[in-house]
Amino acid sequence: MSIRLRDRFFVLSAGQAPADEVARYLAEVDATDTEPAATLDGLAISWHPTARFKAVRFVDAERVDEGVRERFARPSELAPHLAAVFVDPRELSFRTFENIVPLDRWFADTPLELELSEPVELAKDAYASSLRLPDAGRARLEGLDTLGLYVPPLNAVTRGGDRFIFHSALLADALTVAVRRAMPTPLLDGFSHVNPVFRCNRFEPGDANFHRHRDTPYYDAARGHVSRYTVLLYLTGGTGEPALDLTGGTAVADIESFTCVVFDQRYEHEGAPFRDGRKVFLRTELIFAEDPGVTHDPEIGALFSKACYLTGESVFAPELARHADASYNRVAAAHWNGLARGPAREPYLHKQFRGVHFIANGYDFWFAKSDGLSLAECAAITLLDYFNCKLGDESFRDLCESAVIEAEDDAWIPAFLKGKGGPEAPAVAPFDKSLLFPEPELTDGVCCPFHDGGQFDPTRLDEIVDLHERAQSFAKAHIMPAPILMLGEDVVLDPEKFVIRGNQIHVLGKESLTPVNFAACWNAGGVPGNYIDVAATVGAEHFLVPPILFSETGDCHHLRFDFFRNTWMVQHQRATVPVPKISSLAEIDLYAIDEDAHEPWLEAVDPALVEGGSAKHPTPWWADRSSLVDELYDCLSDYEEEEEERGA
Repeated sequence: MSIRLRDRFFVLSAGQAPADEVARYLAEVDATDTEPAATLDGLAISWHPTARFKAVRFVDAERVDEGVRERFARPSELAPHLAAVFVDPRELSFRTFENIVPLDRWFADTPLELELSEPVELAKDAYASSLRLPDAGRARLEGLDTLGLYVPPLNAVTRGGDRFIFHSALLADALTVAVRRAMPTPLLDGFSHVNPVFRCNRFEPGDANFHRHRDTPYYDAARGHVSRYTVLLYLTGGTGEPALDLTGGTAVADIESFTCVVFDQRYEHEGAPFRDGRKVFLRTELIFAEDPGVTHDPEIGALFSKACYLTGESVFAPELARHADASYNRVAAAHWNGLARGPAREPYLHKQFRGVHFIANGYDFWFAKSDGLSLAECAAITLLDYFNCKLGDESFRDLCESAVIEAEDDAWIPAFLKGKGGPEAPAVAPFDKSLLFPEPELTDGVCCPFHDGGQFDPTRLDEIVDLHERAQSFAKAHIMPAPILMLGEDVVLDPEKFVIRGNQIHVLGKESLTPVNFAACWNAGGVPGNYIDVAATVGAEHFLVPPILFSETGDCHHLRFDFFRNTWMVQHQRATVPVPKISSLAEIDLYAIDEDAHEPWLEAVDPALVEGGSAKHPTPWWADRSSLVDELYDCLSDYEEEEEERGA
């Protein structure tokens, strides 16, 4: 059944099946409910569509857990490194809305000596050139349309066609060289590179237009980069009405294949499908060093934060999609012309999470004051909601009761919330994380089960206790810095990680821990790792975020999550960490242990916790500059060497 559902999805995606056949298939999918097969980028994934897992994404197959990897389809014969996974759209947050497909492998070993002809000026700060390249490179670009990676865009309400987003540094580097050689000198002032993220768009005759809009400029505060010009590379040619319309600039009806159009992102623009065939084009942008004289309007950042939030909420309330799109367009225009007056009414979300009522719009979060709700809890709920964190198997927003309220301003909110009352019990209770790591028993001096004199106790054996302490140190490195923990479906917070100073709530992060040194000696009864099991599995939510601003009235806490208007390098990641325990003899069969016996805790450690960027066994950003991973893995290597020596 599951294999048929998986394979049938890709057959029907070709768009040739009758409507009644598609309807029967969708009904079958809606009647199918299975557990996720794995987790990727914090999202639960399935290898076939179900009532819950309906959104398809394409990922590098090597990133899927090896134990289930073969179940996932490789639907593109031309890009067999890509696996199709299905995710629950209700789990998405602003960081996971878009599926950016890695396609450097597609362009590897392909000649990409690109050359742009002398640009023709279409209008002020708008140019068109012909792209010349080797036949093999041309075929590779044309082949993007055949990979079968198209999905409906998030903003389908304002645009027709399909698209997919991909990343290719190889293609971007080649275009960067061509742009430097061909574009007018004034345009290149401060030019850095072509953005390696491309959008491949496809329109068939009769599709709706891509409605009039401005492209939202790319901005990287940490690197001081900003986009100024949009790049459109047409892979097919044809005639539209018009094919490209730059408001206040020019309208282009006829476009030849491999025409490259570059225009200032100040232009509002629209594009119609070709009348005489498929329209396929790539969109990216030219990235420049930020002008040090540029000023930043905090209201633009606030509006962009609201737009991202509303996009995620539109999964639950589709009517919010038009509000999100209008906000994106206002942000794009504001970068050049200042922030224009918004609509008379704007949307708010009234939410209730475990008895806590709050109002949110993606930038502002309001909570009624009550004795049972602390500022730290308000901040924690704000983070859980904005990042749509997972609680057990469900996303935070899925666990909330939500309703959309449109209003002219926010003056109504304090009285509205006051009438809702407070929670009967803490929704996010304080928790002492040290309780997860009890002190070990005193050791009894026995070196191994072989020499135990019949009194073997795993909880008091030197080397098991030593490994247990090492495993605890490893788990602590990932759990102790986390301000919020998920214990199954319960969510708890560490009050010490929420520090209130003035009108700011600082969410603290990592702390360093000292590793435990280790020495080993074993003759029989397995190895220490056989005795270290999993006591609990903890979801540790790590946030690297700017301070949360807050103000107070007599009845209300008003938090402002200053997410996009600052220069912080913002990060959020969830770690699932097994907490170690020493198994007693009642839980383990001593005489069944052999050289192939399981090491439960070590096998439960997520490989993602030991991947990163330092020398030997690097750790994630929240536990970096730590030797804990090296120590742990050096210990395992010692065991392996001793086993080999004994077997020799």
